[in-house]
Amino acid sequence: MIDRVALKAIIMDAMEMNRVDPTKKIEEVRVRSGKRRVRPKQRDILEVDSDPLQDFCVADLNGTLSINGFPCKPISKVISSDFFFDGFTKEGNTSNGVGSAVTSGNVLAFPGVNTLGISMNRVDYAPGGVNPPHIHPRASETGVIIQGEVLVGFITTGNVYHSKVLKFGEMFVIPRGLAHFQMNVGKGKAMVITAFNSQLPGATILPLALFASNPPLPIKVLTKTFQVEEKIINDIKSKFIF
Repeated sequence: MIDRVALKAIIMDAMEMNRVDPTKKIEEVRVRSGKRRVRPKQRDILEVDSDPLQDFCVADLNGTLSINGFPCKPISKVISSDFFFDGFTKEGNTSNGVGSAVTSGNVLAFPGVNTLGISMNRVDYAPGGVNPPHIHPRASETGVIIQGEVLVGFITTGNVYHSKVLKFGEMFVIPRGLAHFQMNVGKGKAMVITAFNSQLPGATILPLALFASNPPLPIKVLTKTFQVEEKIINDIKSKFIF
């Protein structure tokens, strides 16, 4: 376990290594195409999660000290079961309005993935079930169809829609932060296993964000955005009362 003084030193070193002075002169460099571009003399900076500085860091979900994540459980309290997760062995309950259920294997359910930059989900679908349009603000997503036929689609920032119906064994990828969905278009149940390059990718479900936020969005924002009367907005909002 790293003490606070050592931890502070590590953070300060990292900040120093990644600092770019905007007053530095820029230099021109020639790329292979023969064109010229400019860049700072210092190395280019890519913002990514820091590499682990130890073998593992099983999350202490009750810990109070946090630096962009969860603190480590003391090594003396780590046990083998911290590195194994059986949450995907049971089918999720799809008896709901959208006909789908997400079983999360992120750090909140599986503390062993803490600091490792990975997590997974199991998604079950009833016939016709949909995983509503949503975004993952902190991760790209890839997935494989385990059962059934699933329509997978996403929309780019240029409002271009990409989609395909996938069957058993076929994979998909969703770039980070793009709106996407999955829908069971087969005759029976469907199941998908997804993976993320984050221990806690987060999810903003777009219909809930717009119509079931707390506190709610101003009604005039929604009527103006969708160019409809207030009654229609209220009718939609009534579907999201839990």
